[in-house]
Amino acid sequence: MRQRVRWRFHPVAAGWALGLFVLLVLLATVGAGLGWVRSFVGDVFAVVWVHCVLASLVWMRPTRRPLIALAVGLMVEAAQYVSQQAGWQVSSPVLRIVLGSTPDLLDVVAYVIGFVLACLLERRMDDAPAG
Repeated sequence: MRQRVRWRFHPVAAGWALGLFVLLVLLATVGAGLGWVRSFVGDVFAVVWVHCVLASLVWMRPTRRPLIALAVGLMVEAAQYVSQQAGWQVSSPVLRIVLGSTPDLLDVVAYVIGFVLACLLERRMDDAPAG
C-alpha cells in the first residue's frame, strides 16, 4: 500500500508559517483600526498560513495542502453561519478575533484568493529543498 501522507519538517514552509503568523498577529492587534481591510487581508493570509503549517509538517500530494487550507477556512465560515442562525455567541474576545463571528461572502472570496496564493506558494516550495 502506498503511503499518501508522511511526517516531515520543511524549513522553508516553517519560515513562511512563522512569518505569516507574526503578520496575522500584527493585523489583529496593531491593525485593529483598519476595518474591513484588516479582516479581508487577514482571511486571505489565514488560508495561506494554514497551508504553510501543513507544508512544514506533512508531505502529501501537492494539490491537497491548498485544498485542505481552503476547506478549513470554509468550515470556519460555515460554523459562523450556523452559530449566527442558532443565536450562539463566542464569549472569548480572542476567539472572536481569531475565528470571526459574522459570516460574510467577502470572507469566502478572501479564502479563495488565499487558496490561489497557497497554490502558487506550493509550486515555489516544491522547488525548494526539504530538510
